[in-house]
Amino acid sequence: MSTMTKPKRAPKPRPEAEKDASMLKQKEMMAGHYDRLTSAPENGDKVCATFVPGNLNELIMCFDFVNNLPEQNAIQAGLRKTSGRFVMEAEKMGHSEDVCTYVKSDLGMMARGNLAPNGKPFPDPDVLLLSYTGCFTFMKWFELLREQYGCEAIMLHTPYTGDGVITDNMREYMVKQLKEEVIPKLEAVSGVKFDIDRLREYLRESARAEDDLVAVLQSAKKKPSPIDAYFGGIYYIGPIFGAFRGTKEATEFYRLLRGEIDERVAAGLGPITPDGPMGEEKYRLVTEGPPNYTSFRDFWKMFYEEGAVCVASSYTKVGGTYDFGFRHDPDRPLESLAEYCLNVYTNRSLPQRVDMLANYIEEYEADGLLINSIKSCNSFSAGQLLIMKEVEKRTGKPGAFVETDLVDPRYFSASNVKNRLESYLQMIEQKRSSTQTLGAAA
Repeated sequence: MSTMTKPKRAPKPRPEAEKDASMLKQKEMMAGHYDRLTSAPENGDKVCATFVPGNLNELIMCFDFVNNLPEQNAIQAGLRKTSGRFVMEAEKMGHSEDVCTYVKSDLGMMARGNLAPNGKPFPDPDVLLLSYTGCFTFMKWFELLREQYGCEAIMLHTPYTGDGVITDNMREYMVKQLKEEVIPKLEAVSGVKFDIDRLREYLRESARAEDDLVAVLQSAKKKPSPIDAYFGGIYYIGPIFGAFRGTKEATEFYRLLRGEIDERVAAGLGPITPDGPMGEEKYRLVTEGPPNYTSFRDFWKMFYEEGAVCVASSYTKVGGTYDFGFRHDPDRPLESLAEYCLNVYTNRSLPQRVDMLANYIEEYEADGLLINSIKSCNSFSAGQLLIMKEVEKRTGKPGAFVETDLVDPRYFSASNVKNRLESYLQMIEQKRSSTQTLGAAA
C-alpha cells in the first residue's frame, strides 16, 4: 500500500464582489484621496486630522487642509483584514482589551509603519480638530495623538441634547467657539485667511449631496427595498461622512447613486449584494449599532442568503441625521455647522434613539429591530437592551441581539451570529403566523 498522501488543493480564490457603478466610483474617490493625503508633504499641503461624527469638512477645506480621518483608516484596515495585528500591537503597548478597537487599530498601525491603504506612509498631522459629539473616547484618542505628534489641538465642544431640544444658547455657544477659537487657530496653522463666502459655496454643495442621499435612504420604504440601508449603506455614506462633503465630486457621486437607485425602484428590483442581485425579500429589518468590518462580506451574506434586507439603520446617521430635515445652510454658515454637530446620532439621548428606531420600524414597515452590540464601543452599546425593550413595547415587533466588534476579528464568531440571526428570523415567522391566526379568528 502506498504511503504517499495526495497533495492538498489550493483553495479557490474568492470571486470578486459585485459592485454598482457608484461603488466603483467611490473606490476611485477614496484611492485618489489617499494618494493626495500621502503626497501632502511633497506637495506642500497641510493635514488636519479629525473624526467622522460632527466633522467640519467644509470649514477644513476653507484653509486648504487635506482631511485625515482616523476612524476611516481603521475601517479600511478592518476591511483589508490587517486591523487584527494592529489591535494586538496596541495591547502589547499596554492598551486594555476594553479600549475601542478603532483606537487600537490606529495606534498599532502607527507603531508598525503607519502605512495608508496605498502602501505609503501617512503624514504627520499639522493640526488635530475634535468636534466633540458625545463619544468620550474621541477625547482620549486625540490626547494620545497630541502626545505623539506635538501639533496644535483644537476642540469644538458640542453640548449634549439630553432632552432632545437644540436651544439658542447651545447654538450661540458653538458659534462663539468657532469665531474665537477654531477659525483663528486654523488660520494660524494654515496661513490661509478665512473666507466665509468660500464656506458658503462648500455648504451649497453639501446640501445638494444631502438631498440625494436622503432620497436614496428613503427609497427603502419601497417594497422590495432597492437598497440595503445597513451594509449597502456603508458605501452610501462614505463620501458625505468623510473628506468629500462640500465638494463637487461628492455632489456628482450622489447624483449618480440616486440615478442608480431610481432605476432599481422603477424595475422593482432589490439591492445589489456582493454576490449579485438579492433574491426574494422575505424580512425587513431595522438595525442598531455599527457593523463588523473584519468579516463584513460574510456578515452581510448571512442576511441576504435568508432574504433579510436592512431598510433603515442608526449607524448610517452617525455622521448626520439628514433624513430628519437637517441640511447645511449657506445663508447661516456657522450656525449650520453648529446644528450639524448637535444633530448627529452619538449626541442623542436614549429616548431620542428609541424614537428614531421605533419610527423607522413604523415608516419602513419593518418586521423588527436587530441590534449588533459592539464589544468595545460604549457610545453605541450602552443602553441597547433598554432601547430594544422600549422599541418592542412601542411597536409590538420583536427585537434581537447579536454581538461582534468593530475591527477586532477575535470577537466575530460566525456560527454564533448566524445561529442568533436564524433564530430571530424564525421568531419573526412565528409572530407573523400568530398575527394571521388572530386575524382569521376575528
